[in-house]
Amino acid sequence: MKVKAVILAGGEGTRLATLTAKRAKPAVPFGGKYRIIDFTLSNCVNSGIFDVLILTQYRPHSLNDHIGRGRPWDLDRSFTGGVQVLQPYKGRHDTDWYSGTADAVTQNLNFVRRGRPEYVLILSGDHIYEMDYDVLIEYHRSKKAEATICTIPVPMDEASRYGIVDVDDDYRIRSFIEKPADPPGNLANMGVYVFNYPVLERLLKEDRNMPTSHDFGKDILPRMVSEGMNLYAYPYGGYWIDVGTVDAYWEAHMDLLASPPSLNLNDRTWVIHTVSEERPPAHIHTGATVRNSLITHGCVVTAGAVVERSILSPGVFVGPNAVVRESIILTDSYIEAGAVVERCILDKIVVVGHNARVGGIPEMGELGITCIGKDSHIPAGYTIGHSCILGTDLRLEDFEGYADKIVPSGTKLGYKGKK
Repeated sequence: MKVKAVILAGGEGTRLATLTAKRAKPAVPFGGKYRIIDFTLSNCVNSGIFDVLILTQYRPHSLNDHIGRGRPWDLDRSFTGGVQVLQPYKGRHDTDWYSGTADAVTQNLNFVRRGRPEYVLILSGDHIYEMDYDVLIEYHRSKKAEATICTIPVPMDEASRYGIVDVDDDYRIRSFIEKPADPPGNLANMGVYVFNYPVLERLLKEDRNMPTSHDFGKDILPRMVSEGMNLYAYPYGGYWIDVGTVDAYWEAHMDLLASPPSLNLNDRTWVIHTVSEERPPAHIHTGATVRNSLITHGCVVTAGAVVERSILSPGVFVGPNAVVRESIILTDSYIEAGAVVERCILDKIVVVGHNARVGGIPEMGELGITCIGKDSHIPAGYTIGHSCILGTDLRLEDFEGYADKIVPSGTKLGYKGKK
């Protein structure tokens, strides 16, 4: 049984605000030491799938550097299988930037068909979950399906964000509606598909010549339903989250700190592989307080500092008497003495100055996460409110319009994208 995995990793991820200003969504750091794409890649190799294509598009440099030849995932293979990272290209025929998820696969069909796979897994590179794809494929074969969609129940108030399916008693799909304004149900498409290769190739070639958006969710899957093809739903019962928004990204990290955690990173039977940096052990000084947090290698938490329900990535420094609470601090960020960081996401190499206050908890229900872009410096003594989005590379002169040194809650500074 030959299986090829195709990971769609070209997402711009605009709803992740400044976290995707300089990198593709699958390359965004997660969980202290990982990247988001590590979970999908690790699912592949843990399922015995070692023939993987990764299709990139938006700002792929960080992702390319991270994956390299695929050694951490045992994908650095010269002859059969291994990992290939493919970007859009200009050719003699109709090739250009991908217009949809199906178009991305169509433009790379010559790579997909290499090795003559029986089945093709189409995967998203920007979801956090653990799944044995071998079990999924056996389910697909047992149903004699032409394609199978992984599904999961979601809260009704979030169902409009997903493709919603309706199934019969045998889980054959009767209807598929992509992101309905008024969802008829809450069984959601996870963006994980298995196709019989001949079926996939035929559908993609036909779709290429149709006036569609060339997308699996909008076009290919609804068409399969309308034509009465054997399309089945696979009911997934584990943890899965699309970290496509700032709030979802923060909540997924808090899930890691639950007791027990929603996703167990300590499970040695299902290791999440990644590229690990050579850093010294974390150093928690005498007099520091750390509660219910993940502290990765190279971190320093000094005397009098308090870290609560937070995740510190490699090389983070927390100065004397500083407080970090319910926050995600990415690599090499520096929180100076007396600073308070609460419900924040700090991207890499952010500096929070002496006695500055960043973030907070809003009064009315919302999470109110403040997101600070890569390589920005928060000046000493400033207060940045909750629900703020600050861009990348900010310095003191960018804050000089705030004479009272207070940046009000909800402010967007140096960032014009969507939240």
